[in-house]
Amino acid sequence: MNLQNLWKEYSKVIIKTGVNLQENQILVVQAPIESREFVHVISETAYEMGAKEVIIRWSDEILIKQKFKYCSIETLQEIPQHFIDFYIDYKNKKAAFLSLVGEDPELLKKVDPKKIKSSIEAKSIALKEYYQSLMGDEISWNVAAVSIPSWAKAVFPELDEKEAQYRLWKEILDASRIEEENSVELWKTHIQNLKDHADYLNAMEFKRFHYTNKQGTDLTIDFPEGHIWRAGYGITKDGIEFVANIPTEEVYTLPHKKGINGIVYSSKPFNYAGNIIDEFYLKIKDGKIVEAKAKKGEEILNQLIHTDKGSMYFGEVALVPFDSPISNRNLLFYNTLFDENASCHLAIGKAYPTCLKDSEDKTVEELEELGVNDSIVHEDFMIGTKDLNIDGIRKNGEIIPVFRNGNWA
Repeated sequence: MNLQNLWKEYSKVIIKTGVNLQENQILVVQAPIESREFVHVISETAYEMGAKEVIIRWSDEILIKQKFKYCSIETLQEIPQHFIDFYIDYKNKKAAFLSLVGEDPELLKKVDPKKIKSSIEAKSIALKEYYQSLMGDEISWNVAAVSIPSWAKAVFPELDEKEAQYRLWKEILDASRIEEENSVELWKTHIQNLKDHADYLNAMEFKRFHYTNKQGTDLTIDFPEGHIWRAGYGITKDGIEFVANIPTEEVYTLPHKKGINGIVYSSKPFNYAGNIIDEFYLKIKDGKIVEAKAKKGEEILNQLIHTDKGSMYFGEVALVPFDSPISNRNLLFYNTLFDENASCHLAIGKAYPTCLKDSEDKTVEELEELGVNDSIVHEDFMIGTKDLNIDGIRKNGEIIPVFRNGNWA
């Protein structure tokens, strides 16, 4: 594997297909400091494609751990104005935002969950305007992955650090459909295939889904009137089409806030805030989580659910076939970007208002009246299994199989 050549192809897909950078547009990149070499490639590709300027914001796992270890909750809740201004300023300049993710999945395992909750809540509130602009497709954005030592060792503990990092790079690039050449064209075909599934679901105008599997999941999900199934891509208000996640294998929409009932079991570990939550179930009544139990990470799961009023409800329903390129690798990434694209999933928290017709000029309150959940969090967790069945119920009561044995019916 010629890593340098594949990095260049990967950077082209991220810049052209992912954020779809426009001529003379600013690119803001957030990345772990361990990914410095790849960020150099991203920056060069962006400039070659006409970037006005490339702005880099680094993160460092050691400094993050030190901050959570030594700082008080009060300090962690303090969000400096210059931090807020940075994101709002570049949002107003219509910059494209790229997040390169890669972290130790248990980075904050030993940290008091109250500290984590307080920090996430404070940052989410402070940057609410920025996050709303992302979820409302006001600006183009993308999340893609980079291999760093701590994450690689978590995925491949049997390998030494260098081998593990190289192997993780290989898995990231393969799962992201990166080849030696023409990767951008391959992605056009892939997105069109996803669009075809979304078009079918939109044409059927399902009123409700019913999920069942042998694990114990027995869940009904109602959809709001005018819901839209989307296929891994967004279109900004300026008409720029972008792909928010690389890789992506999902078609998704929003549930009615108060329209979910039953019980759902997780099918994969869920990485949240530097912790692993595993083997959990949620009981739901009228859209609200009324019981949450986990064999691992139960306290951090409940901290998430009780972040705000909206975090007790759901914001996304996503369909991913069990027989998909990422799932078929039979590899647990311990990273939601990958694991969610190997499995059907739901998201706790905020819904994408772009998944509802004519939502553009409506207030949060008006959207909520229509069944759109609002929250300062949006966290995906995996529920897909090889025996998952999903029935779609149409407005006339007709029942149509949507998934059988984990795959499209």
